[in-house]
Amino acid sequence: MRLKIVHLVTRLDLGGAQQNTLHTARSLDPQRFDVVLACAAGGLLDAEALAAPGVRTVFIDSLRREISPLHDLLALLEIAKLLLAEKPALLHTHSSKAGILGRLAAALAGVPVVVHTYHGFGFHDRQSAVARSLYVALERLCARFTDALVFVSRANIDYAVAHGLVKIQNAVLIRSGVALSGLPAPVDAVKLKTSTGIGMHKLLVVSIGNLKPQKNASDFVAAAAAVLSEAPEARFVFIGDGPQKAALQARAFVLGLEGKVLFLGWRRDAAQWLAAADVFVMTSLWEGLPRALVEAMKSGLPSVCYATDGVVDLLKDGENGFLIKPGDHAALAARVALLLKDEPLRRKLGSAAAASIGPEFDIDGMVRSQEALYDRLLTEHHLG
Repeated sequence: MRLKIVHLVTRLDLGGAQQNTLHTARSLDPQRFDVVLACAAGGLLDAEALAAPGVRTVFIDSLRREISPLHDLLALLEIAKLLLAEKPALLHTHSSKAGILGRLAAALAGVPVVVHTYHGFGFHDRQSAVARSLYVALERLCARFTDALVFVSRANIDYAVAHGLVKIQNAVLIRSGVALSGLPAPVDAVKLKTSTGIGMHKLLVVSIGNLKPQKNASDFVAAAAAVLSEAPEARFVFIGDGPQKAALQARAFVLGLEGKVLFLGWRRDAAQWLAAADVFVMTSLWEGLPRALVEAMKSGLPSVCYATDGVVDLLKDGENGFLIKPGDHAALAARVALLLKDEPLRRKLGSAAAASIGPEFDIDGMVRSQEALYDRLLTEHHLG
């Protein structure tokens, strides 16, 4: 008899956590698992989820990313109703909102096994003390109803231990995976660049992410302005979308960067852009394990990133990229400018970056590791 697994994520946007959740749901062994994927509607990956073979997708109408007491209570009840109807052997939650509501609902519905993956945290050091304390208290409460806490980086494990969410010996490390075999992606760099008005010989700096406060793309624009004052022939591309896009485009225009700093929105050819690029940049203020950085490194790109959370799991300063103190966009710009001027250094760091991404980052290996975790937990509960 197949065991039912429910995966719950807040919304299927085109981010690393969401892509990996969808990949896991459709890649679990269909001979052993009956998979349900539950989420809010409106994500860019909804159509893929609905078309995924072996996966039944259910939309939670009241689930929202934003905090809304009324909608959150309704979502809690709706998720609990779904779990009572489906009677899964295991619930696996992803993302902060779904993680809290889903685990509380699982306790109400009596789900035998509950797993949560921290792809990042809903709380961080830049929040007010009151807000952070509230989030930490909720996470500690939900940890009581969780059989396994999965983390995508060692830095995130340390952060969770420091906040009393888990004992270090009980934390499970499963990397956020990417399709390593397809990297670097084959690309016609000339065609790709010229399709967006970038000259074929221009050096290219790329960043990828959601345009929201966490990703801090305003520092990407500020660093671009500084670099372009020294290297005016360079071009900067940000792949991603979000609520800050219009403001960032306006800022680039005011700084005279129109045509030099491009915001291309979400694109399914991001891997080709990485293959065509010369430098990768990430200005996030906090991260779980940035999937885009893993892809950039495996593509052989030297990276210049703020030294946050999971980033320090990947980059060793001066060895396979450069780490910069968060917020110091002038220092970040200086390192980017150095790399643009020094092709041998780009090649050296890029080669080291590619070599440092081993099989633990493979997306199918990620799925097999999750299956092994499920097997252990289900056996312990006499459900295997």
